[in-house]
Amino acid sequence: MGRRQRALLVRTLLFLFALNTVSVVLYFLLHPRPHPSTPLLQTLETLTTAPPPPRSSSSLKPWPSLPSFLPWRPSPPLPVRSCEAYFGHGFSRRVDVFARGDGGGGGWFRCHHSKTLSSSICEGGGLRMDPTRILMSEGGERLDKVIGRGEEDELPKYEPGAFRIERGEGGDAAAPADGRLVDEAFLDLYIPKGAIQMHTMRALVESVRVVGRGELECSQWIDEPTLLVTRFEYANLFHTVTDWYNAYVSSRVADLPGRPNLVFIDGHCKAPLEETWEALFSSVRYAKNFSGPVCFRHAILSPLGYETALFKGLTESFSCQGASADTLRQNPNYQKTARLSEFGEMLIAAFGLLENRELPMKKISKVQNVLFIRREDYLAHPRHSGKVESRLSNEQEVFDATKNWAKDQKKCRINVVNGLFAHMHMKEQLLAVREASVVIGAHGAGLTHLVVATPDTIVLEIISSMYRRPHFSLISQWKGLEYHAINLAGSYARPDEVVAELSRIMESLGC
Repeated sequence: MGRRQRALLVRTLLFLFALNTVSVVLYFLLHPRPHPSTPLLQTLETLTTAPPPPRSSSSLKPWPSLPSFLPWRPSPPLPVRSCEAYFGHGFSRRVDVFARGDGGGGGWFRCHHSKTLSSSICEGGGLRMDPTRILMSEGGERLDKVIGRGEEDELPKYEPGAFRIERGEGGDAAAPADGRLVDEAFLDLYIPKGAIQMHTMRALVESVRVVGRGELECSQWIDEPTLLVTRFEYANLFHTVTDWYNAYVSSRVADLPGRPNLVFIDGHCKAPLEETWEALFSSVRYAKNFSGPVCFRHAILSPLGYETALFKGLTESFSCQGASADTLRQNPNYQKTARLSEFGEMLIAAFGLLENRELPMKKISKVQNVLFIRREDYLAHPRHSGKVESRLSNEQEVFDATKNWAKDQKKCRINVVNGLFAHMHMKEQLLAVREASVVIGAHGAGLTHLVVATPDTIVLEIISSMYRRPHFSLISQWKGLEYHAINLAGSYARPDEVVAELSRIMESLGC
């Protein structure tokens, strides 16, 4: 081998050695070993407790197109105690307890407060629920399996830490030093008890404890928005409608992209009204049905039904009249509302009964349905006897007289519908109300179905002396429906008097 060849070989070997050295250095710079103070097990635990990347919300049911829908982001904020502040987005005071971090890490929590309703819709992310720390029955059982169970066993009692949240960026309210999310002053200001003896949503927020990043220890993450709802008087239609309404309003105020999942934070058994919850929302589950701690990427706390305008209107006086959404689009008026009509359309759309944007007008029809909503015996809940208290002692006699009168009418064909709702599916009930020209019945929860009535429906309520309550005159007013009442001296109604009033109503319809 010549001298020049040996020199070339040496330079080649030196070059390869240098290249290999650089490669090794780069490898260790880009792949550092764990720090000695961070054991491998701890590193693995951090990986398993960190939230997974969010998935799309394509699994949520979409919002239907509603004829009476109006925007839920008013600007400027609504006047306090205005009609729209009661029924629409009066939750204009936003308070951030934890803000979303710039890097997307940590928890966040905020409340939208309504001064009009003295209530808040709160929402948060990085929120963990531990069902073992919520003291209540399992929930979702068959009614016949839990006969005699007390209501106090079905309502939640929270241990400290029943809910936990990852520490987030600083917000408008300073977190207490003892690990709680908020203090009593915050709760009194934004989630006051008022006249509610057992305010379970306040107790839920009071139970939340703040933990450090990566300390949630979740058995599963729920990516899609989820409503947390506690129900009182869950077998009563009126009270359940207040819960449905609050859940709908909460979803709109939180500006959710689709209909959320829903978790009942109560231990009530299954009831017929549950089919409507399932139709309205993307999924329904009971808190105690989770096998371990579950974390929510976005949880929304729906206010109690007692805090809706539907309930507060029974004791608070405020000016409010129902109007069409088209009228309010052209001439906004805060003392009028189309929100109950919007909500009613949401209910019927959930059952596929709102097939187009044209609402049926029945006054031009030669066939008029008179829906007589009846009260009948049924077993409602574990503490119920199965006997329904009569509000109209001679209901069958009045119904028969109405049927006989309708048969003799010549100008219009009048079809009297026997509204035995306790044994009808909800879809059938809603359809019967939608198709009715007149809704008649004794004072009772069944008349709450007026929220889905079309604008030309006329209401005739028979009110006994023991039940002079404004529930359904108010719903009629807030819906813009024509309302009539027959006030009885006791619980007996003269059939000829009822028929005479119904005849006058039908004459106004051209019959």
